[in-house]
Amino acid sequence: MRAIRVASAALLGVTALALSAPAAVAKGDNDITPFGFSVLPSTIAPGGQVALLLERDHGGCTGSATVTSGVFDTITIPPRKSQATVVVDRDARPGAVYRVTFSCDGVSGSTGLTIAGGRPVGPTPVPLNPDRGVRAGEGGSFAGFDVKELGMGALLITGSVGAAYYFSRRRARQGGA
Repeated sequence: MRAIRVASAALLGVTALALSAPAAVAKGDNDITPFGFSVLPSTIAPGGQVALLLERDHGGCTGSATVTSGVFDTITIPPRKSQATVVVDRDARPGAVYRVTFSCDGVSGSTGLTIAGGRPVGPTPVPLNPDRGVRAGEGGSFAGFDVKELGMGALLITGSVGAAYYFSRRRARQGGA
């Protein structure tokens, strides 16, 4: 009985560690600046419009800020302004992550801008082509799954059900004997 409790606690601990590790590692930017900055949205289609946001509330950036990237023209955010908008180049590579660098008062920091595939997202509506039909065919509960993943999942479920059955029958034999 004690072994089951210990195994359950260990399994819960390992699961919690495994689920929290990606969140701890995901913040890979080591750019520490006295001002905050961001690009919204952080994923955009080629030709889409993004907002460049600069936090000036704590006095970390008092002068003009320059924002550069390989996916749009250099933008200057004047003093007392905290945002600007820019259109992403239409020839940006889908799936690529471009660095966006904010420079102000001699300090620089950067973040990533991911280019998505598809149509641009922005204020300009894209006309639909009525001659082309809906692109369908993938979806439902099995889209994107790998046979190995399905097999491993089935094996784990079968193993856990078998172990539960074995231990429940063992306990019934011990109690009845």
